[in-house]
Amino acid sequence: MEEKIYKIMRGAGALNIVLGVISLVVGIAAGVLLIISGGKLISGKSRILF
Repeated sequence: MEEKIYKIMRGAGALNIVLGVISLVVGIAAGVLLIISGGKLISGKSRILF
């Protein structure tokens, strides 16, 4: 019975680590894309006429 509990806990821990790494990678990628997009908007603001 205790072995089953330890296997479940190990699986949950591994899943938490995997999800943490995935969310970290997605967050960094989204941040880089937002910085690039903002840079393009700032560099092109001189061409906007109101």
